Amino acid sequence: MALKTKNSSAGDSSQLNFIGGGTSVEGNLETNGSLRIDGRVKGMVRSGDTLTIGASGEVEGEIFAKNAIVGGTIRGNVSVKEKLILEATSKLIGNLKANKLIIDEGAAFNGKSQMGGNFGSPAGKKPEEQKRAVTSPEGGNSAAAAKP
Repeated sequence: MALKTKNSSAGDSSQLNFIGGGTSVEGNLETNGSLRIDGRVKGMVRSGDTLTIGASGEVEGEIFAKNAIVGGTIRGNVSVKEKLILEATSKLIGNLKANKLIIDEGAAFNGKSQMGGNFGSPAGKKPEEQKRAVTSPEGGNSAAAAKP
């Protein structure tokens, strides 16, 4: 379901899309606007604006967004261009890349994190087209960035 303002056009990023509680989706989701997930999604999720995963929401797959607010469960890697917020009820099992990261007390995170770079994949571009942080053989992060 998408909510649009009266003057919004097909390419407008002001769209708000919902996956309601009790709904399961299998496949890739992509929107230029914002997306809220209170149900279950298995597949890649790409949001050109803010992705919100409610406390009952679950995502199994890669996530790419401009901003993300997570209250539910993610099993997969997360790349956020600007700010990622892991709320107290959230559980992230996977690696994350974000320019800014906020982790509330009580949130569960099991994976590696990279911060401070332009990691989110804007709508329409594939993740492999973005800059990637260079990882040393020891598993540590390097400040250098490689061009694809």
